[in-house]
Amino acid sequence: MSGIKLTNVSKSFGSFKVIHGVDIEIEQSEFAVFVGPSGCGKSTLLRMIAGLEETSGGQIRIENDDVTHREASKRGVAMVFQSYALYPHLSVFENMAFSLSIARRPKAEIRQKVKAAADILRLGDYLDHKPSQLSGGQRQRVAIGRAIVREPRVFLFDEPLSNLDAELRVKMRMEIARLHRQIGATMVYVTHDQVEAMTLADKIVVLKGGVVQQVGAPLELYRDPQNMFVAGFIGSPGMNFLKAKVVNAGQGFLRVELEDAPGQPFDLPTRTGVAAGTCVYVGVRPEHIGLGAGEGTVTLAAVAEFTEELGGTGYLHILTASGAEMTVECRDSRPQPKEKISLSLRVPEMLAFDSEGRRLS
Repeated sequence: MSGIKLTNVSKSFGSFKVIHGVDIEIEQSEFAVFVGPSGCGKSTLLRMIAGLEETSGGQIRIENDDVTHREASKRGVAMVFQSYALYPHLSVFENMAFSLSIARRPKAEIRQKVKAAADILRLGDYLDHKPSQLSGGQRQRVAIGRAIVREPRVFLFDEPLSNLDAELRVKMRMEIARLHRQIGATMVYVTHDQVEAMTLADKIVVLKGGVVQQVGAPLELYRDPQNMFVAGFIGSPGMNFLKAKVVNAGQGFLRVELEDAPGQPFDLPTRTGVAAGTCVYVGVRPEHIGLGAGEGTVTLAAVAEFTEELGGTGYLHILTASGAEMTVECRDSRPQPKEKISLSLRVPEMLAFDSEGRRLS
């Protein structure tokens, strides 16, 4: 059964349309992540599911129940925001119990539900503490606990980790992933950080300008992007793109030549016919580029700029003769800045895109 289904959903502010006919189906108990750059519409879409924004068109269903125009409080959802929004004068227990207390639930039921949520979130030793006595990660766990005690049909997270430092973000990603495995609820998570998306999601929805670019499992989007935007956005670092020209086209293949590697044509499979002489882009991931020559590769000259050193792995940033910027994954040698180098690009791992960014191969 679908946890959430959006059918031709749109949102306009006056004459300005921000969400354009979105169709998404999230299965029950699935962890879905909406990801995209700032202003792409992901938070607006989440708020529409929550009932905090009116839906201009289309239909929103939660567990096959049409909630398109239902009040937020009657949709069976709980939302965790970027800000913790905790009451500073209340204890952790009182913050987590607040919605149940307002609903006048029996005290025994409140104690049982808060204790169960605190055990899941490892907050049992902090129930008497005030928010000011907690770390940022602990405060965010309290905010999540406040959602858990309501036993919603769907959990919605709006960039909940953006206020945390890098180390805490990693820890909280693990906490949220563990929470999802433990309670098995349908969850929708919004972030602009594609690392969070890749780490947490069962299903990723990539948005740009209020339009869904692609929906799929993390590795599916990484290995099989449908356009240049997805290829460049999913993955850290993103895919490299080089200008090329089609020198010949046959049934099911393109013979292309890179602008930076003249005289080295190679074949790529194609899903659609493209005429010889057409300008295209060829994409290749940083881990599919080597230093020096290699079998089954295209070789091009470049100049090293600098290396992002991560310990066992480094990311070398280079410039080609045409001025194209590329990133290369390095595990052994690290060229020096301004050093002239030779790169080998693995042909079987390359993808071709047309001038509009649509996938060809």
